[in-house]
Amino acid sequence: MAQEARCVWQARALLGEGPLWSPRQNAVYFVDIRGSRILRHGLSDGSQSGWQLDDAACWLVESADGDGFIAGLRSRRVVRLRLEPGQVTVAEEIARIEPDGFGNRLNDGKADARGRLWIGSMDDAEEAPTGSFYRIDADGTVARVDQGYTVANGPALSPDGRTIYHTDSAARTVYAFDIGADGSLSGKRVHIRFTEADGYPDGMTCDAEGGLWVAHWDGARVSRFRPDGTLDRVIALPVSRVTSCVFAGPDLDRLFITTAAHGRGEEPLAGSLFECDPGVRGLPPCEFGNLSR
Repeated sequence: MAQEARCVWQARALLGEGPLWSPRQNAVYFVDIRGSRILRHGLSDGSQSGWQLDDAACWLVESADGDGFIAGLRSRRVVRLRLEPGQVTVAEEIARIEPDGFGNRLNDGKADARGRLWIGSMDDAEEAPTGSFYRIDADGTVARVDQGYTVANGPALSPDGRTIYHTDSAARTVYAFDIGADGSLSGKRVHIRFTEADGYPDGMTCDAEGGLWVAHWDGARVSRFRPDGTLDRVIALPVSRVTSCVFAGPDLDRLFITTAAHGRGEEPLAGSLFECDPGVRGLPPCEFGNLSR
């Protein structure tokens, strides 16, 4: 029997995505891409707040120097954001991705333990394989490491940092790559392939045991897959469009799950933030930037 997740915030996010746990604040942040919002759920006091943006954020990571958040924007810019009560400031532009990539947008991204970013782009119409996978080094250098994605999603890193998982949702496929010492990728292979009944693989995260947790868009669940790609367990949700998940809390033993309300007006909890007890601990969140401080 599948475990069930509980609703902690009826945020009604049109496209909730990119959940991030901030250890500094003991809060879960996530974005609403279609609603151009950043949302915050405090774990200590249950507080809920948000910010409206002119240019939608698609993901967030914290900056290693403690100066705000690094965000990927719909306009294919990677910037530093400072969030203050009622105000969002774009403090710095770090990189421009695909400056001539008309029709594409950024989608998902994560930092790794070396302070680098791994991010994907996608066709905003979700029709053509015009998206790519990129690495951004701490100095802002951008390198394309793979291409041919219609809807790039994920990514997630293994506990030892030697494997990265990345998804093309439109192809219903999760890929695995080996990461070289210089940040190059090799050994691309199919790790998990979804069936039509599974929906589409969306956002992902790894736990401390190497399990890969994958959100099922149009599949109403989050699944944990063992390191060999076999299914281990399922978390059921009362909404169909499940988008991503993140481990949170001081012990990294709480799993928060984002969802989407767009196109699902008949589902009263669509777009909510959910929580479950995963039975395993997650990995500490990584930050972008120079980690030698």
